[in-house]
Amino acid sequence: MQSPHPTYRLNVKRGKKMAQTNEIASFLRHNDKLSPLLPTVKRNISLQKECRTALPAIFDACEVLNLNEDQLVMSTPNASIAAKLKQQLPKLQAHLQQRGWQINAIKIKVQVKRMVDKPEPVKQALLTGSALCAFEELRNNLDATPQNEGLKAALSRLLSRNQR
Repeated sequence: MQSPHPTYRLNVKRGKKMAQTNEIASFLRHNDKLSPLLPTVKRNISLQKECRTALPAIFDACEVLNLNEDQLVMSTPNASIAAKLKQQLPKLQAHLQQRGWQINAIKIKVQVKRMVDKPEPVKQALLTGSALCAFEELRNNLDATPQNEGLKAALSRLLSRNQR
């Protein structure tokens, strides 16, 4: 009996089919240029998970960069985390060796990721001359009542910002 539900997951935000891990792995396996990278990617992902298991509090900000021969190279976003991680290296190395990884040295690289804050765009409508005249006429023709004071002040600010 066939299931009434599709076998793929939908991206809730967009309603599109999400790429399955098998599909991605299949693509990498069948691509001549990318297929040699697949074992390295799998190894680094496994190593990343093992490191996160050993040091969950610290390793959320760290990444496995490379495992070359017996040396593990990791990155941290700042020197403070690198110092904390350095204190935990014997524990991490022992955990990894216990789990079957042949790692004799661990090197830490501080790789500061430059965060560029984009300024928020200034939202300002460009008003035509006739629109400005209409707002000025409205401001001048409003009755001087307590209820209209806020509106008059807002119109004055609008007109002063848009003077040509």
